[in-house]
Amino acid sequence: MSDLTHTRNDQITGSCLCGGVHYTINGELRDVINCHCSLCRKFHGHYGAYTAVKRSNLSITQSSLLTWYRGMNNDARRGFCVICGSSLFWDLETSETISVAAGTLDQPTGLSTTTDIYVADKADYYHLSSQLEKFERGL
Repeated sequence: MSDLTHTRNDQITGSCLCGGVHYTINGELRDVINCHCSLCRKFHGHYGAYTAVKRSNLSITQSSLLTWYRGMNNDARRGFCVICGSSLFWDLETSETISVAAGTLDQPTGLSTTTDIYVADKADYYHLSSQLEKFERGL
């Protein structure tokens, strides 16, 4: 995982809106990064807020409604529920980690939002917090 702050070493669970997809995470989670790229905005309806976990620490415990979308010319796939449409995962399959949409985690998470990425692609209808670290592109 990246050298950003990591937190939360115990088990945490999460799910989609309708409960058709459930997952469990055991181990460290990265603090939340907000991605403002146009792909995340289209997928989430706003920017994407993601934590990340080592693949080996993520267990998808109910997956029959989970489906994956891979856009053209895109190295990553995006996991979502086919019933409620909740966006759950961003998966660059060559990485040892998988990104998890922070809003799908059950509370409390113990996480903090630390960073904005792809701020050069930010939509014009909102403002960025001056308190977060910013990157024009990814990390």
